[in-house]
Amino acid sequence: MVRGGVGGISFQLEELTGGAEKLDQLAGKLSTVEVEVRRIWEDLIPFHDLPRWTGSVALGAVGESERNLRAVRTELEGISGRVRACRQEYERAEFLAGAARSMGLVSLEDIRNSWSNLMITGRPDEKFAETLVARLGMEASDIKRLTQQERWGSKGPDKAGVPAPCPLVLRREETVRVDLDASPAGLLERIRRIDARGAGFIEVIEVHNGADNAFVVVIPGTQPALLGAGGENPFDEAGIAEAMFNGSRELTPAVLQALREAGAEQGDPVVAVGYSQGGIHAVNLAADPRLLSEYDLRYVLTAGSPVAGVDPAPGVQLLHLEHRADWVPGGDGAPNPETRDRITVSTTNTLKTVEGEGGLGMGHGLANYQDAARRVSASDDPSLVASTGALAAVLGAGGTATATRFSLARTHPAAPVPAQPDPRRLERGHAGR
Repeated sequence: MVRGGVGGISFQLEELTGGAEKLDQLAGKLSTVEVEVRRIWEDLIPFHDLPRWTGSVALGAVGESERNLRAVRTELEGISGRVRACRQEYERAEFLAGAARSMGLVSLEDIRNSWSNLMITGRPDEKFAETLVARLGMEASDIKRLTQQERWGSKGPDKAGVPAPCPLVLRREETVRVDLDASPAGLLERIRRIDARGAGFIEVIEVHNGADNAFVVVIPGTQPALLGAGGENPFDEAGIAEAMFNGSRELTPAVLQALREAGAEQGDPVVAVGYSQGGIHAVNLAADPRLLSEYDLRYVLTAGSPVAGVDPAPGVQLLHLEHRADWVPGGDGAPNPETRDRITVSTTNTLKTVEGEGGLGMGHGLANYQDAARRVSASDDPSLVASTGALAAVLGAGGTATATRFSLARTHPAAPVPAQPDPRRLERGHAGR
């Protein structure tokens, strides 16, 4: 199922609304012409008694023109009104669906699908997780409030209740030549490779696309630390909270530094790719003015990520891959917004197991998302054709590229040293006693 993009219902209705506005403008112009024709007709009335070929014929022709103009204007206004009514019906249906979702109401088909996925994977699916989170009251709107209002509010992040960030130490480890497949599936393969490189690594790939250079930021998924969560690795379980509720305040400066050290210059085009937790970080980059003021972030690809609560900057193209049997994308309690620039692909393809994957369930395996990405590239859906075309416009077909790998590590603020009493005050106090 494909939602959003140029083939999405929301965008089509926006286009129809734009067309209705143009029809209104045209009807207004016709109304002006209609008034002018009426004036001409009234000026011709004195000539009605003249010979037919001079007076009455002209008077009748102008009168008929006025009637035709009125009919066309009325029809245009009627079309415009019906288009606007159509959009209002769609918005009302969306409101009712959102209200039902917030109350935890699901259809019988969703219940059957959730039970089927539970029997196959042994885990809840996306719809179940989305409904559960919504019933608990933590929807995407709440996440958005935490990540944006508190993060960038007038009170400042520390006074708004958001923990102060722990700076990340970034270290450049190696630069290698790679053969890059610039398709969505090929970019997800880079996540597998950087994850295999070790815990806490990201990769910045410099791609030569004609006369221009573009850069790809590759961010891995959660790398479990279990009881050691919150340690040095920024992509452990604590990183999920940092991404969802803290807007990636810790990671974004490290990504900026990595881009600079990889050779990116002011205004260079950038693509961000992330899986699971990494996808949340990637979308946060598209909403962070620190990165957007320095680089031209054009495209974000995510797989298995709960990102409905993040509002990216206008003009950034986003492609979200989700699997119905994967509960993780439903962890934000709402479906992703449907816009021209934001496309969500929800797949139901047969799951496969890969050694080392499936810690959060079969549906969350990276290999399944790579299969979905291949189907996206082969699809003739207009939204997906436009999306993959936008990606190709930035990166081209791929080929030989330069990959720079960086290791990241959390630092923790030193605990405040307790104030030591002044010996002289102690002496004075003792003498007074």
